[in-house]
Amino acid sequence: MSAEREQRIESLIQAVVRDFRETARTTGVSAPDPELIDVLRRVPRDDFVPDSGSGYAWQNRALPIGHGQTISQPFVVALMTQLLELKADSRVLEIGTGSGYQAAILAELAGEVYSIEVVPELASAAAARLARLGYQNVQVRTGNGREGWPEAAPFDGVIVTAGADSIPPALVEQLRVGGRLVIPVDTQWSGQDLLVCVKEEDGSLREQRALSVIFVPLVGGR
Repeated sequence: MSAEREQRIESLIQAVVRDFRETARTTGVSAPDPELIDVLRRVPRDDFVPDSGSGYAWQNRALPIGHGQTISQPFVVALMTQLLELKADSRVLEIGTGSGYQAAILAELAGEVYSIEVVPELASAAAARLARLGYQNVQVRTGNGREGWPEAAPFDGVIVTAGADSIPPALVEQLRVGGRLVIPVDTQWSGQDLLVCVKEEDGSLREQRALSVIFVPLVGGR
């Protein structure tokens, strides 16, 4: 690794740590886990960014990846990942593969990752990229994320990387009791509230707001 690239990565890590600290009052999380920091260093974000944005790959910002979609800000990726409270044997469902960056982060921390992308071109490119980088515990398919991946359920965690108008019922059904759902849900204003939801024994969700965020819309039928 070149000294310049290493410096850019460390600068990103510092920015992510700072954002955790500055948002702790609302998120309840004051710092990223050391293991998560190691993963942020290890996953090559520049491989998940189009050539046109490669100069910004290690900046703490969202970037366009084509088809009206974005790769999320690293701080938001890290926060949503930590809010899932993953274990090494966790089975995770991701809605919105995009370039595959979030899936790669999840794959470093969980046992199995199932990721759904509505744009076929993004899904195929992400699957090829993840395979090339050696992520054998990720499955990607094209589909309507609102419907989930029922044949692989139940999931220990579900993460949605697009703004939903409401929580899709199928995702709740496919979440294991005690499992966690992290999802941005539209507010009456602009943007979304990032919600952390835990599934109760009776099938209901215990919801907590973590942060105000802005994601591209979750497309597909209700």
